[in-house]
Amino acid sequence: MSATKSPLPVLGAALNVNDLKVHKDWILERDRDIELQDFVEADRLNGDWTSVADAIKTVLKGHKGRLGLHGPFWGLTIDNMDPEIRTIVTKRLLQGMDVCDYLGATHMVIHSPYTTWDHFNLDDTPGSRQDIIERVHYNLRPVVKRAEEIGCMLVIENIEDVDPYARVELAKSFNSEMVKVSLDTGHANYAFGSINGHPVDYYVRAAGDMLAHVHLHDTDGHADRHWAPGEGNIAWREVFRALSQVTSQPRLILELRDKSYLRAGADYLIGLGVAV
Repeated sequence: MSATKSPLPVLGAALNVNDLKVHKDWILERDRDIELQDFVEADRLNGDWTSVADAIKTVLKGHKGRLGLHGPFWGLTIDNMDPEIRTIVTKRLLQGMDVCDYLGATHMVIHSPYTTWDHFNLDDTPGSRQDIIERVHYNLRPVVKRAEEIGCMLVIENIEDVDPYARVELAKSFNSEMVKVSLDTGHANYAFGSINGHPVDYYVRAAGDMLAHVHLHDTDGHADRHWAPGEGNIAWREVFRALSQVTSQPRLILELRDKSYLRAGADYLIGLGVAV
């Protein structure tokens, strides 16, 4: 039986099928939001992914939290301009949508197209910002259509993004309730520490109610560590103050490299009094 509802946000986690088995009791105690990370590889999407999906359904039987998927991303750029590669990008993301449909998942993470190079060079050539948006629309048009058909939200995650606003404008340009923004706290902190970007809470405020999803993990501001919250230098209290002003109820997904630290990271945030 799920615990009594708390006024504080409930933490979720990004896990694969084996991790789900380990952390099943913690997940079910509050029907925590889950993001599945079993379907990012092309080999799996081109092969027998349904057996993995069926195993996930068995583990999560009775789960009433929100379920999502990290979409494929290896070697894929959603603003790709090569005609042949564009076909593969669209195909892979549609395969991700197939998995979402099969599992009843209601979000899929895709990666932002904006690079560090873009941040320093886009405004050197007039029209470059709009060119990126048009290329992304070309590649994602069938994917967004499918997302709308099955009710699965695409959330655009910051990767190298230095500017917290660019991908928000990209998401808004689709004028679709099924295209929103994801924030990765560690990626934002890397940009803050290594590329003179903004603090993590600025990304929350930039997105506002376009924010539908958050990857929670800590870093030292130098690299993409995926440490448990409390192990790095992110100002977590300020991040959650900013999140408290967002009314879109984003999924708060702990995305740790070492899943054995999942409970420690969750307990750190719970101990701060910002989440349960």
